[in-house]
Amino acid sequence: MRAIKVALIGTKFMGKAHANAYRQARAFFSPPILPVLYLACGTNAKETLEFAEKFGFARYTTNWEEALGPEIDLVDISAPNDLHAPIAIAAARAKKAVFCEKPLARNLDEAKEMLRAVEEAGVPHMVCFNYRFFPAIQLAKKLISDGALGEIRQFHTLYLQDWGLRPGLPLTWRFQRDKAGSGALGDTAVHIVDLARFLVGEIAEVTGMLTTFIPERPLPQGGMGKVTVDDAAAFLARFKSGATGIFETSRVALGRKNFMHLELNGTRGSLYWNAEDPNWLWLYSLDDPPHLRGFRRILVTEAEHPYAKNWWPTGHILGYEHSFVHAVVELLSAIHEGRKPSPSFVDGVRAQAVLEAVLLSEGSRRWEKVPD
Repeated sequence: MRAIKVALIGTKFMGKAHANAYRQARAFFSPPILPVLYLACGTNAKETLEFAEKFGFARYTTNWEEALGPEIDLVDISAPNDLHAPIAIAAARAKKAVFCEKPLARNLDEAKEMLRAVEEAGVPHMVCFNYRFFPAIQLAKKLISDGALGEIRQFHTLYLQDWGLRPGLPLTWRFQRDKAGSGALGDTAVHIVDLARFLVGEIAEVTGMLTTFIPERPLPQGGMGKVTVDDAAAFLARFKSGATGIFETSRVALGRKNFMHLELNGTRGSLYWNAEDPNWLWLYSLDDPPHLRGFRRILVTEAEHPYAKNWWPTGHILGYEHSFVHAVVELLSAIHEGRKPSPSFVDGVRAQAVLEAVLLSEGSRRWEKVPD
């Protein structure tokens, strides 16, 4: 079996999710390409060594440029947003496959530069929009593609968290525009933008607002520093298909931990899904007889459902970590088959274009077209 050596850059939250995904993909899916955890890269030598030993990496380093060495096949970018572009571009030029966390970049120009680099190098490239890979979302996509909902007219979505309210939370890179690009908009809204594109299609124009509720946060060295990104964002959208969309996201919504809710309304049916109860898809259909109509709850754990048969017997539920495993399986399968992984950097650029239009709208107070 062919093996590819993985260099993982970033060892915190997303680094752990990605490292676990490679291990579980090997154990449960027997992918056609075997991922070998070869190099772990972090900023703190002691912590990176502990990470490498815990997840089974052969080597560790604090210099991400070591990921460009000839022994590496795949560069996985789970580092802060300001490192996405330089690492991805360097990896592409070194002829490495690139797997990048969302958002693809800090802004649209940077995202386009990254796409140009991987396309010119002819290397596989993928963005980790992991929510696409929940079996319930895959089933929703099939129902929509099969016409079960008719013409999609409305898309409503919320993505709310409250971690930004933790007392004494310092001014990390996530609160600085030069490092993050944006706040809740790029951190959480980008996920629901990608799901909107995946399920409904391209967004044509938006009008929105961004709000910073906590203007200053403690600096690690003492004192206070200015927050330069949004705590919350909301926007309306018109899809190219004619459907309408309502999007809202926040990192300061008290009581909400990882609340992602989306609902689609069509001419023949509706469905909704929530990420905090991800194994269930709710469906309303005009194909049901009138006396039985109502939202019905579908447990998406049958062997016939996407990815489910590789895990547990029917009814044994899946969770957050499994979506990353499924994303890695898609990446490895695409590389083996010689096709483009999905979602690719193209999807990352198109999602970034929507965010760019929202940012423009915040300044202009008008509807703004999403750049092509």
